[in-house]
Amino acid sequence: MRNTVDILGVPVDKLNMRQSVNTVTAFLSQNKLHAVYTPNAEIMMEAHRNPYLKDILCQADLLVADGAGVVLASKILGLGLPERVAGFDLIKNLFAEAENIKMRFFLFGGKPGIAEEAEKYLLANYKNIEVVGVRSGYFSSSEEKEIIDQINSSKADILLVALGAPKQEIWIHEHKRLLNAKVCIGVGGSLDILSGNVKRAPEFFQKYGLEWFYRLCKEPWRYKRMMDLPRFIMKVLQVRLSSKKSKTV
Repeated sequence: MRNTVDILGVPVDKLNMRQSVNTVTAFLSQNKLHAVYTPNAEIMMEAHRNPYLKDILCQADLLVADGAGVVLASKILGLGLPERVAGFDLIKNLFAEAENIKMRFFLFGGKPGIAEEAEKYLLANYKNIEVVGVRSGYFSSSEEKEIIDQINSSKADILLVALGAPKQEIWIHEHKRLLNAKVCIGVGGSLDILSGNVKRAPEFFQKYGLEWFYRLCKEPWRYKRMMDLPRFIMKVLQVRLSSKKSKTV
């Protein structure tokens, strides 16, 4: 039985990092595919505007709070998510877990060459890890059957889909009935970081929930997307205030 909290109509799992890792590894023993998404405030706000994306998130088997804004929203609403479970940290913990639990990974996404460089990094830094396939995120719709066949023939347990949000969530949702993997995780730019092509924010920014600010400084053209963070918090505050008013009536 999942323990979730409702944030703007989306059920976010009330789990810490260790519990999230345990949940994913438990999925490996089940004979079905499990969709795992890691939304931040931008994705949550997009889901608020886009009913199709919201429905996809609501159908996830595991939905963890990637962004500090989502954790803050839970506190404003009095729901108290235990901590941020960043998607990149989640998969890093899974890579470490692969030393003791057999799991085969397929890396799908990024520009040509990125998944291959990420594979090299993983093989050099994690014991016993199995990367059974890689595929660029640049493809046409006519190639999708070939991609599905490649993933399935690899016998991957965990498919990491790095197509960027919300494209990756939509792709997983629309193809999950064709996939034989046990777990699909939308991982955003994680392969870019693993490949060394992009640097993650320094630990200070991670610790204090300021990775968004670091990205904005590095990529100022993202400012329009970043405006979804204050919009999201304002929307949550509106929900909080309306809830208080209804209780006083």
